[in-house]
Amino acid sequence: MTRAVLDREHLARYTAGDAALEAELFSLLEGQIEACVSVMEQTGDEGAWRTAAHTLKGAARGVGAMALGEACAAAETQPLDPAAALAVRDEAEKARSAMKAARAA
Repeated sequence: MTRAVLDREHLARYTAGDAALEAELFSLLEGQIEACVSVMEQTGDEGAWRTAAHTLKGAARGVGAMALGEACAAAETQPLDPAAALAVRDEAEKARSAMKAARAA
């Protein structure tokens, strides 16, 4: 099943269309992307990897970045796998682009 890069309907249910709240949530997700992807790409610790993947999964799903959430869910089961980290990074970049487009709209 193909997941939305950014499910705006999902996000709107939680923000009631409040653009300022959406911007704040996007900013929080940006921070989580930076922190968690960095851990996944640099750690040699399976527990730290799983925690980073799990944390980013929740943050992504919370704002409707469903494809990123799915990549993180898969990465949780593949600790220290460079291909899983790359998949997360790729989906994170797509989510960033979608958030940027949403801000501009």
